[in-house]
Amino acid sequence: MATPLSASALLAALHAEGVDVVEHGSWRTHNRNQKGAWGPLNGVMIHHTVSSGTEASVELCYNGHAALPGPLCHGVIDKAGTVHLVGNGRANHAGGGDPAVLRRVVAEDYGDRPPAPREHEGSAGSVDGNARFYGFECVNLGDGEDTWPAAQLDAIERVSAAICRAHGWSARSVIGHLEWSDWKVDPRGFTMPSLRDRVAARLRGPASGGSTSRPAGGSPAPRYQAFPGASFFTGGTSSPLITAMGRRLVAEGCSSYAVGPGPRWTDADRRSYAAWQRKIGFRGSDADGVPGRTSWNALKVPHTK
Repeated sequence: MATPLSASALLAALHAEGVDVVEHGSWRTHNRNQKGAWGPLNGVMIHHTVSSGTEASVELCYNGHAALPGPLCHGVIDKAGTVHLVGNGRANHAGGGDPAVLRRVVAEDYGDRPPAPREHEGSAGSVDGNARFYGFECVNLGDGEDTWPAAQLDAIERVSAAICRAHGWSARSVIGHLEWSDWKVDPRGFTMPSLRDRVAARLRGPASGGSTSRPAGGSPAPRYQAFPGASFFTGGTSSPLITAMGRRLVAEGCSSYAVGPGPRWTDADRRSYAAWQRKIGFRGSDADGVPGRTSWNALKVPHTK
């Protein structure tokens, strides 16, 4: 179980995983929190929209309709692989589902798929999935014939991996709506076990999603410095890692240095890092200048010897 990511942390996690993101309307404060719980979070749920066209699908998922107010998910993944963020908080996407499925997702101990669901919205034993899952609607008619372009499947994989990485979950925390409710069929056109295999493979690599292998005769894949923990960044710390971080901040146009970065953590480092946090979408107290895991992974500080 996990505390929901803030809007800034979600955006940064997606950016770190190489996701192409569009922020739609007032998505950061658009939710159904007044109607029920939001969290603790246990996973990511994938849907198809049963619609066509990016603009119409995004508007539908943002606004909802008379019978089901929006947001209807947290993000809409279009055919080109762009993720349109439409909500942050409780969303009307999962509805009621099977508690046996939830237990296996929490434990992350099932095989290639969780147990077949036997509950649905309104059934006697169902549990509230809107409180427990991030939801992503993927633009597709859901008729088994509408295509799933490679760019869209790649984005679904990256989104799922980004959230799993941010929470420390495995790929078994990613399920389809059809695995949650016994009266749902989405997503239709690819299998969830195949998606989880791709997510698991991505999680074995760096946050950028780059391969750790290389073609014969090619250059080694870049090595990035692992996050050393927030407590590392104090006034008493002196390390080549801080210099490497500062150089990356300068390269990203986030410098508040008077003479250039050095090995000792200073207020100039903190101000520069706060500028980086704001650049990748953090706001308010989330942009305090103290490195966190998500923003650090997005910065891609080269490995120091």
